[in-house]
Amino acid sequence: MLKHPDYNSSSEIRTFLENNGLAMQKKFGQNFLINENARKKIIDSLDVNDSTTVWEVGPGLGCMTEEILSRGANLTCFEIDKGFASCVKQFFEDYSAKEKFSLVEGDVLKTWKKELKAFNERTGKSNPDRFFGNLPYNIAATLIADTIEAGIRFDKCVFTVQKEVAKRMNALPGSDDYSSFSVLCSWAYDITNIVDLSGANFWPKPNVDSRAVLFTKKENFPSCENIQVFCKMQRALFSSRRKTVKNNLNNYLSSSEKADYALDKAKIDPKLRAEVLTLEQMLNLSDVISKEILNK
Repeated sequence: MLKHPDYNSSSEIRTFLENNGLAMQKKFGQNFLINENARKKIIDSLDVNDSTTVWEVGPGLGCMTEEILSRGANLTCFEIDKGFASCVKQFFEDYSAKEKFSLVEGDVLKTWKKELKAFNERTGKSNPDRFFGNLPYNIAATLIADTIEAGIRFDKCVFTVQKEVAKRMNALPGSDDYSSFSVLCSWAYDITNIVDLSGANFWPKPNVDSRAVLFTKKENFPSCENIQVFCKMQRALFSSRRKTVKNNLNNYLSSSEKADYALDKAKIDPKLRAEVLTLEQMLNLSDVISKEILNK
């Protein structure tokens, strides 16, 4: 059985890669967290035990995977890098034999829905308990938004992302970071920061800081009449940030008259921009549109 390198040693990881004909691929945003204390703190926040089902995105060489499995969780990993996937299979084959570990190869953006269906059929549960990953910049927002818009929410999620992405996750109305993505995240989850991580905590050392965040499922969800209407509407409101709510809603409803009616009914100033609207205002507006415009 192939043995993994010392996850705390960048030199050992480098030597392991060289000896096995592997290389880091920048297009996948690969960086290994070599700070053991940080790894433990992050997994502590994930809060797993021997009955917890977990999805991990991008295990790499398995430094976080090992920590999760050591706590007894039932883990499924998604890995796009074929070389790393081969290594992780061998590192954790004992867990595979106990049916505690499985690996889904390929792009998680293309595979997660199929895997979710298989999970439903296998367990009878709607989705795993936890969602976890050190997510590269180019997929983080898309993956999280896709699951929320599909109505899939995990009891807890822990993501390590670039700090600028983390700021967007829990940005407040009126701030520069507030966006459609902020609305989706705050709609589905309560969000707290776990730890900020400078580039020195990773190998290779990235040029940006990262932040680990905890998502905890909100109980009062969805708080609107129609999930699909809310998702499409709020995305439309942010489609052109410089335009007013009225102008963006005109395009969404294909009617200036309907937009005027909805905004008046929801008591929203048509001259405002989406970035100053609260989640509650958007939920209220989507209900007006659902009940009094689209259902007529």
